[in-house]
Amino acid sequence: MKRYGQYCPVAHALDLIGDRWALLIVRELMLGQRRFTDLSEALPGIGSNILTARLRSLETAGIVRKTKLPPPLGVTVYELTPDGRALEPVLVSLAQWGAQTLGAPNAGDCWSMYAVHARFRPETAVDGVYEIDFGEGEVMSMTVEHGELSAGKYAAPSPTLAIALDPSALHALIERETTVAASVAAGDVRIVAGSETELEQLVGMFARPEATASADLAA
Repeated sequence: MKRYGQYCPVAHALDLIGDRWALLIVRELMLGQRRFTDLSEALPGIGSNILTARLRSLETAGIVRKTKLPPPLGVTVYELTPDGRALEPVLVSLAQWGAQTLGAPNAGDCWSMYAVHARFRPETAVDGVYEIDFGEGEVMSMTVEHGELSAGKYAAPSPTLAIALDPSALHALIERETTVAASVAAGDVRIVAGSETELEQLVGMFARPEATASADLAA
């Protein structure tokens, strides 16, 4: 691995986590233990050889560790060490900085948890539990309480609103390219629990203020 060869804490940190994909692997492991296949699916575009090399480097640096779950699972998983967990405020700061110029998502983009928090608008928050099923086992749940958001990639036990749709349909709603009523009528969104009112509230919590204003003017 190439080194910067500088006696500098920034250069040293980049020696450890500065390779392409390394921080995104850390980002995924912030969600908990992951199998190799889980990481590969969460990072489309990374080759298996690159993922193997990055995991090995992160293990050597003491940021990631590999462990085998006990029976009956018996599978090998990767998880962050305490030093790896200590990178969370670094990722949060990077997310806040990057969100300033992130712009709108492409139709096929899947949102990371950091993007969810970056786009969340507390001033429009409506308390509730929201579950989004993207299909193929990809589920995201969000809990809003007293204007604060917590989110994760798991199913919600008793959601206020549960919907099934693909990422492009969600993006169209968030960017106000279509309306909730039109999306439901067209079958692009299936409401499993809750109502169109709750879905409109969910959209409002993540729509850009200018997008919301444009939709109000159009109405």
